[in-house]
Amino acid sequence: WSSVGLDELEECMASEYHEVRLAALLSLVEIFKHPRRTGITKEECIGFYLAHTDRINNWDLVDLSCYPLLGEWLLDKDRTVLYDLARNGKTVWEQRIGIVSTMTFIRKGQLTDTFAIADILIGHPHDLIQKAVGWMLREAGKRDKAALVAWLESRCRKMPRTMLRYAIEKFPQEERERFMAR
Repeated sequence: WSSVGLDELEECMASEYHEVRLAALLSLVEIFKHPRRTGITKEECIGFYLAHTDRINNWDLVDLSCYPLLGEWLLDKDRTVLYDLARNGKTVWEQRIGIVSTMTFIRKGQLTDTFAIADILIGHPHDLIQKAVGWMLREAGKRDKAALVAWLESRCRKMPRTMLRYAIEKFPQEERERFMAR
């Protein structure tokens, strides 16, 4: 990663091979973390990432790259791009980027965007979105269980079961059963 430029990453992102695209994304994450070593700015990394979402087309490509890049970048910036991806993403992968990028915010105790983007995706039909939303809700609940419970109380009836199961996975059995029964 320390000796590649965006031209080489461009070539890798165009590859038909998943593993080559994964290597490019993992390299981009490292370049983003160490911009002085590479001469590539964080802003250039984010521009590159967003320009290639059409090639980020599997759950692992999303999950291993979006929050260390986009989530980190947006910590002190406007987060509208995540809402746009969740609401208007052309693929489930772009929508998944919208929710999974909030992992960085969750780790900093910032839960508002996770709950708001979960509201956007609450009725999504695809299981990979349902699992991602449930996962982020569960992570938010690890930081503030009361906030998660309050959010679930008013929404559990309209959530897909997969999403709800992921969100409450770490709850005590009795509490899980109560939510699932609803």
